[in-house]
Amino acid sequence: MRQVLKKVTLALVASAACSVAIAQADKWPSRSITIVGGFPNGSGVDIYARKIGEALTAAWNVPVVVDAKTGAGGNIASDMVARAQPDGYTYLFGTAGTHAINPALYKKLSFDVENDFTRIAILGDVPNVLLINPKKHPDIKTCADLLKLMRDKPGTLNYGSTGNGASTHLAGAQFASAAKVDMVHVPYRGQGPAMTALLGGDVDMFFNQSAPAIASVKGGRTIALAVTSPTRLSALPDVPTVAEACNLPGFVSTTWYGLFGPAKLPADISAKMSAEIVKIVSTPEFKAWLTDTQGITPAADPSPAAFARIHKEDLKKWAEIVKISGAQVD
Repeated sequence: MRQVLKKVTLALVASAACSVAIAQADKWPSRSITIVGGFPNGSGVDIYARKIGEALTAAWNVPVVVDAKTGAGGNIASDMVARAQPDGYTYLFGTAGTHAINPALYKKLSFDVENDFTRIAILGDVPNVLLINPKKHPDIKTCADLLKLMRDKPGTLNYGSTGNGASTHLAGAQFASAAKVDMVHVPYRGQGPAMTALLGGDVDMFFNQSAPAIASVKGGRTIALAVTSPTRLSALPDVPTVAEACNLPGFVSTTWYGLFGPAKLPADISAKMSAEIVKIVSTPEFKAWLTDTQGITPAADPSPAAFARIHKEDLKKWAEIVKISGAQVD
């Protein structure tokens, strides 16, 4: 009899817990949501996160705040969200940098990129654009011109990046390895300082991420020699791929953006957030904004399951590229 009563009691407790969870999900979201980004205002991450925030605010009529917690290659923001309460009100706008490159780059992280987060949706494929300053190099019109100069004067040209081990650094390292050229890496603290260095003539080139790169090209401040994506970008249709322009068949260097929540986020809240994000990024208008202004290829499948598969594959891929680059951060 006691065993029967115990089983009945456990069933009632489980049923009550399920009812509470459903009630919580029905009420969620009832207050402000924060999306934490690990990179400065004006970066590609910041631009995209704010666009997502505006769409979520319109859909749910609650404020969505984008909070930039910069530093340590995005690790400060990642750590903050990994430690946040899994109540559905704090998310991370993560990247392949924060969640696939950094595990290989940093000797120790304060969080586990696979187990301390809930994957919500993958938000697109992000290429880099090979930029030069036309005032410093007026004779360079193509990637072939650049490679000829690099081979004529090995080790004399340099390239800026947004930081040691960032995608802007690793794209350059991949390029140097594939083209068999010697160029010097000069890391800066973010996109702004790196672009300032390029425009000021302190560096010869910059593999900048697509969104800020497109803005600088269309503004006439820089010239784009090539894009690191497998195909040309609709935002820069006249700019060839690295594979085309530099005679490097198969060359691709892209990363991704993705939305994460803390681990143990209730499944119903996670599913609701994921469904809304997928709905937003799948509209023709949003896809056009991504491709035509940001140079980002929308994810073919933004779902958490696809996100998990891509994340796992990228952990291995970027570990190999980091090894080639020799980059390491204590």
